[in-house]
This record gives sequence, structure tokens and C-alpha cells, in this order.
Amino acid sequence: MKFGLLITEGPYQHEASDSAYQFAKAALAKGHEILRIFFYSDGVLNSTKLMDPQADDRHIQKQWTELSTSNNIDVIVCVAAAKRRGINDDVIADGFKIGGLGMLTELAIEADRLVEFRA
Repeated sequence: MKFGLLITEGPYQHEASDSAYQFAKAALAKGHEILRIFFYSDGVLNSTKLMDPQADDRHIQKQWTELSTSNNIDVIVCVAAAKRRGINDDVIADGFKIGGLGMLTELAIEADRLVEFRA
């Protein structure tokens, strides 16, 4: 099955980002395909390389980068949502790309299932 993921919550406010990450890992382990991961609304905060969690806390941005790089998954950050939150090319982490809502629409068309993770 081909999945698309939509994440609309920030990395540390709710479980949405962690749940999406665990879902993606489990789906890949079962042989499914993740076509694209799209971060929208506060979800774009997952992409900033400025986050600096405590040593004993998970580093969700690095987890997303590693997952996308090792599995060749497009990880897209909504340009409008990112700009509203001060995220631009200077602070976006490796592996993330800035894109528009057209990429989300394309994902919804191409994926067998589009799964949203929100609060």
C-alpha cells in the first residue's frame, strides 16, 4: 500500500509527530511505501535545525531526517505555514524541502491512503 502522511502538529506539543514517525517506521517494516510526508500548520516546526532538546529527550527532527534519507522519502514543509513561523531555507534541516499545497494535493491523489496526524 502507498501511504502519504500529513502532520499538522509541532514536535513537542502533542503526540502527533511521534505517532506519525512510529507509523511510518512500522509501515516501512511491513513492506508498505511512504510516498511523501507533508508538514503543515504547526507541523512545520518539526523541520527546524534550531531545535535543541535535552540530552535525555528524543530529537524528532533528526529522526525525520534519518527516516527520510535512509528510505528516500520526500519530506515537504508547507511554504506558507513555514513563513508564518519564521522557517526558511536558513533554518530548515537537511532532508526537508519547502513546497506548496499542490504537493499535498498530488500526494492525496497518488497515495492509496493519506493519513493525518494532529492533536
